[in-house]
Amino acid sequence: MTLVSQAGPSYCIPTDISRCKTAQNVVIGMASNIDASKLKETPARFSSLSCNSSKTPKILSSECLSVGMKRGHQFVVAASPPTEDAVVATEPLTKEDLIRYLASGCKPKENWRIGTEHEKFGFEIGTLRPMKYEQIAELLHGIAERFDWDKIMEGDTIIGLKQEKQSISLEPGGQFELSGAPVETLHQTCAEVNSHLYQVKAVAEEMGIGFLGIGFQPKWVLKDIPIMPKGRYDIMRNYMPKVGSLGLDMMFRTCTVQVNLDFSSEADMIRKFRAGLALQPIATALFANSPFTDGKPNGYLSKRSHIWTDTDNNRAGMLPFVFDDNFGFEQYVDYALDVPMYFVYRKEKYIDCTGMSFRDFLAGRLPCIPGELPTLNDWENHLTTIFPEVRLKRYLEMRGADGGPWRRLCALPAFWVGLLYDEDSLQSVLDMTADWTSEERQMLRNKVPKTGLKTPFRDGLLRHVAEEVLKLAKDGLERRGFKEVGFLNAVAEVASTGITPAEKLLELYHGKWGQSIDPVFEELLY
Repeated sequence: MTLVSQAGPSYCIPTDISRCKTAQNVVIGMASNIDASKLKETPARFSSLSCNSSKTPKILSSECLSVGMKRGHQFVVAASPPTEDAVVATEPLTKEDLIRYLASGCKPKENWRIGTEHEKFGFEIGTLRPMKYEQIAELLHGIAERFDWDKIMEGDTIIGLKQEKQSISLEPGGQFELSGAPVETLHQTCAEVNSHLYQVKAVAEEMGIGFLGIGFQPKWVLKDIPIMPKGRYDIMRNYMPKVGSLGLDMMFRTCTVQVNLDFSSEADMIRKFRAGLALQPIATALFANSPFTDGKPNGYLSKRSHIWTDTDNNRAGMLPFVFDDNFGFEQYVDYALDVPMYFVYRKEKYIDCTGMSFRDFLAGRLPCIPGELPTLNDWENHLTTIFPEVRLKRYLEMRGADGGPWRRLCALPAFWVGLLYDEDSLQSVLDMTADWTSEERQMLRNKVPKTGLKTPFRDGLLRHVAEEVLKLAKDGLERRGFKEVGFLNAVAEVASTGITPAEKLLELYHGKWGQSIDPVFEELLY
């Protein structure tokens, strides 16, 4: 059986079905979007892979999921921790292989899907303190056993769950993340979110644990945040202070919601990438929800967004080269080849390769593993350590929004689906933003975390642009014909009034809450 991507004549990757390396003799199918672990490590989302064991509870081994590729390479689905190739490549990778890897995500419009991810802070209801890892482990075991999830292990340590195309993973500070399945409609997205929150609450409430929907830890200082027992976090924690002042805050004290969307061709990817980058500050403003740090206002509406401006500018930001005339898969590969690496995963060990380039790895010149050459799985893992406002894998990730309450978890995918999955709305966005300069886009990126929709832009305020953009999103959803427009209600008032969720929290803090931060844990409790 052969599966051919829709990338066109230049970039098509024929693949064939491979068997699991385990002795379970399970045949695995492949979709055109297979992902490795996300930023801070998240299991694969856009795949149709499953690998069920007959054991109960079911354990996913990191080497079980693999799809064969021409020229001896393999696509291996990384759950958590990263996987290694089950079969050694017979020929060295080339830059062309890396380009084709990205292009293999191209798929016809009828196969486009919506993938939503959201993070949330767990806390002890009695003390408001962050969940300890031991409590998280108990919660994961409880969800697995009660609701039939597979456990994802790192050694003897439980670090996540997987059920069909959904996965649950842990961020560095214990932030609890659902990576949703690729679904066709926003109704399915919201049903998935509701089901997840029901399952989590069913177990967590018995433990005295609650979950908070906000973009930045509002009360507890960095030293109070637990560190999850995942090998890559030691490397990241040591490296972050060398390249920015806020990287540890990013790792341990932020939560986001993001949506992952497909493209049909290189040209379609470029158009969606540009529209997504240009409008990302508007999404940041509409969903701004992180105005508190260490128990008091921090001077920002989206502290989470501001933190990314000084985390590691080699791997974050607005990527102005995306707007160059020659931009495409190859140019993104060139960018990624020079983004400093974090690690290489070999023999169930993380090898510190911080600051080294994948370009040198491709040539066998990595000092940390001299002479060794990368696999496509190494490339897949490396792409997950790049953190721009819009990220390209074999799909596009919209990354600019703060975590928030459940209604806004459904509103963010509605916003982007309405804009990017409808041709008329997408073209209107591109027309609207065509004359925005790189300096203007960067200005919005820098100022929106502090001033939100009140940010001055040209002859007015960003709020006026947001109202127009939200209208385009609504029109796009209406043309889809799935009766999805209602999911935008959660942000419609934000756009019309210019008052962000963060500003409403600040009003409560200075008024009804009597300048106490504790009520936010009840206000934004899932």
